[in-house]
Amino acid sequence: MNFSNVLIKWYLQNKRDLPWRNTTNPYPIWLSEIMLQQTRVAQGMPYFLSFTTAFPTVFDLAAANEESVLKLWQGLGYYSRARNLHKTAQYIASDLAGIFPDNYSDLLKLKGVGEYTAAAIASFSYNEAVPVVDGNVFRVLSRYFDIETDIAQASAKKEFAALAFELMPKDNPATFNQAIMEFGALQCVPKSPNCGICVFNESCAALQKKKVDQLPVKSKKVKVRNRYFNYLVVADENDNTIIQKRTDKGIWHNLYEFPLIETEKEEDFDFITERIESDYFQDNYIISILEDNDKSIIHKLSHQHLHIKFWKVNLNGSIENGINNTVLRTFPFPIVIYNFIEKE
Repeated sequence: MNFSNVLIKWYLQNKRDLPWRNTTNPYPIWLSEIMLQQTRVAQGMPYFLSFTTAFPTVFDLAAANEESVLKLWQGLGYYSRARNLHKTAQYIASDLAGIFPDNYSDLLKLKGVGEYTAAAIASFSYNEAVPVVDGNVFRVLSRYFDIETDIAQASAKKEFAALAFELMPKDNPATFNQAIMEFGALQCVPKSPNCGICVFNESCAALQKKKVDQLPVKSKKVKVRNRYFNYLVVADENDNTIIQKRTDKGIWHNLYEFPLIETEKEEDFDFITERIESDYFQDNYIISILEDNDKSIIHKLSHQHLHIKFWKVNLNGSIENGINNTVLRTFPFPIVIYNFIEKE
């Protein structure tokens, strides 16, 4: 039996029952692909169900305001994906009368849709013979065929896509694409796969050559930047607080946060207190300042590590634009701030 036949047979026996697999409707397929780009299925599933409940059609998503979309996305990270998702829904609803493009090259023109997502929608919804290439596909093919191409290189995707296209049964691209991704997710996992039970254990080149743990080859990641965030959690005499919207491009764009003092390094109580007293809350007398967490919370993003401290600032009188705890919880926050609010 050839590679694709064995793979598809394995898939039909072992696949997970996932809601976006039981349809050819491009809307839920698109939603699931955008959500699962940097998220495992177990984490992404509750978000998918929340989104499809709140926004059952692309028209519902298009009609929603951005804040409600970001609020539902809260915790999935990479918030630009949510903003692009929303803009694309508006474009499809208004310019395309709610009908998704029905081919790979037109899908690729949608905001936030890259080669992988376009290939997934084109094959799963329209049975177009285009291969998907994600981390799972790189791993399965590099191990099975012993390919040492560095997958961090731009040219790698083209090489692996050509190989996947060659292997793909042209009359059944959707099942092949689902199968190879599922095989990478469940069987040919990144660390310590159980090769003893693998359907390819007699034909996998990496296994024969004892190279499973060396493939795929991927060069080192970019240098991580450290940033130091000091959040001022204000409470006035009415127990109201204040928040602000992050409008700068970059991380957490259009999400909310407490007033922020960003510093070059981790600063002590005296430094932060001096900054607060000289630059903040001039209209209100500061009663007390308390450091909520002695140790910084380290929040890791793909290219940045954020060292976060929360400082509780009690003020006399009532603060301008203050909001109460109930209103506070309706805004979309980065997950690290949301978790702080929830534990208070």
